[in-house]
Amino acid sequence: MAKLYFRFAAMNAGKSTSLQQVAYNYEERGQTVNLFTAAIDDRFGEGRIVSRLGVERDSEVFSAGTNFTELYKTRALPSCILIDEAQFMTEAQVVQLHELAHTRGTPVICYGLRSDFQGQPFPGSKALLTLADDLEEMKTICRCGRKATMNVRLDEKGNRVTQGEQVEIGGNDRYEAVCPRRFYTGQC
Repeated sequence: MAKLYFRFAAMNAGKSTSLQQVAYNYEERGQTVNLFTAAIDDRFGEGRIVSRLGVERDSEVFSAGTNFTELYKTRALPSCILIDEAQFMTEAQVVQLHELAHTRGTPVICYGLRSDFQGQPFPGSKALLTLADDLEEMKTICRCGRKATMNVRLDEKGNRVTQGEQVEIGGNDRYEAVCPRRFYTGQC
């Protein structure tokens, strides 16, 4: 039975690397995959999934207007659908993918952040935490060595930013994965 999976973590835990490994495993066995990433995250060019290890590949993009139900009415279903930056999906898109997995038999594996730099859930993550049939927390560490579960936003001088829009695209230069203690106190 196909499921909707949500593999979540703080920044820099290897989510995009893992997604690409899963895609490779399917393709190596002669199966097809459809990869999607958020159109809003164009740091490496539109439709590029790039891991910090340097592994990269092309993908399709989704935006708030993407309707996965309609998309798969007109094309063949792959063996697996893989979504990077899943936190940027809408609640409706998560429902569409959950329904697709259960009514059409195609597993959907979503990778993304659980919460933003203020500790608040992203809409896509909130819906995935509610609907996903299988949740997996991927691990990374804070600079102190404790498990990092939170993200902080940094300004151009490396100082923590606590106010602003929920979405501001950036990588290691703008965000840091931290343990809860560091998130709340600024210290490990």
